[in-house]
Amino acid sequence: MIISNIKLVNWKNFKNVEVELTERNFIVGANASGKSNFLDVIRFLRDIVKQAGGLQYAVDQRGGVSKIRCLSGRQVAGVSITIQLASSTNEHEPLWEYALSFKHSGGGIFKNQASIISERVENLKTNQVYSRGTETDGEDSETLKFTHLEQPTVNSEYRDIYYFFQETQYLHIVPQLIRDADSYLLASNKEDYYGRNLLDKMNRTNKKTRDSYLRRINDILQIAVPQLKNIDFITDDKGIPHLEAIYQHWRAKGAKQQEAQFSDGTLRLIGFMWALLDGQETILLEEPELYLHSAIVKQIPEFIYKMQRRKGRVRQVFISTHSYDILSNEGIGGNETIILIPSKEGTGIFKALDLKDIKKQLDAGFTIAESVIPKIAPSNIQQMLEF
Repeated sequence: MIISNIKLVNWKNFKNVEVELTERNFIVGANASGKSNFLDVIRFLRDIVKQAGGLQYAVDQRGGVSKIRCLSGRQVAGVSITIQLASSTNEHEPLWEYALSFKHSGGGIFKNQASIISERVENLKTNQVYSRGTETDGEDSETLKFTHLEQPTVNSEYRDIYYFFQETQYLHIVPQLIRDADSYLLASNKEDYYGRNLLDKMNRTNKKTRDSYLRRINDILQIAVPQLKNIDFITDDKGIPHLEAIYQHWRAKGAKQQEAQFSDGTLRLIGFMWALLDGQETILLEEPELYLHSAIVKQIPEFIYKMQRRKGRVRQVFISTHSYDILSNEGIGGNETIILIPSKEGTGIFKALDLKDIKKQLDAGFTIAESVIPKIAPSNIQQMLEF
């Protein structure tokens, strides 16, 4: 399945927005426009359904409802998320709609928590609806702390949604965390979005699959980082896993190096490739261009396109970026480019094709980079030179 539509009310800097999505989505906007906040909606739903997660956990991880709720919301007290899931085939037939609204509760001697206003699931093929609401529907303040989606005893009729969000991946590799061997012991078997547990994921993957992935990564690295040869996976005396490769430098036969000696760009590229190879459900990639040479960055959209189409199905990918090199790829369409434009009343979300000036440029043969980057650039950026 893929996420085909998202509607947000009072979610962070999004007051009231809705956008249609495709298999590959480039989330584009200036700094602080809300690219990470938009992706965090999907992470939020994953936090609700993951092990040891739940609504209260997901809200608490973000500082409480007061930190989630849009400051421009005014009279609207709650936060609402509505997501449609569709078939990942070419038809993109809508299958499910899940809607969740929640508000702040507690205060004083009571713990600050989230309370559900309403939760609704609709099977769009059978038109069967599962819904719940306020205490007037026979619920009390305790049951309204938990979504039905997170409870296996309740969600049996729509468990496909539960599994979908549980398997969603997010990646924003921080190379320094991969290099820190001591942090492996802290991160092992725990969720981590910043790459600290990349080696742990590799270690928990069965050897046959891991070796297959590493062969493909080696093939790419031979082109992108030709001085690295034969990248391998080993375990040291303490049981800590490492990546190891032969670095071809001034020595005739080269020298073995482990991830602590790899460059930032190499580690980002390895993590990026592993994430695309490992799994089939939706994946969120934050600024994959960081630390990479522009020649490599320009190939990222086509590489993602090919990696999406593995094992007979299509994997949905979200890429947040403001990289000119990525967006200059001629294969990126206006329908898969989502532009975030801040205003005094929160950030707006627009498909590139829905903005007349950009559509006109795209129709004239401009690339996404040529038509969109000037649109999202700070209007008075030249004034920086006056200081």
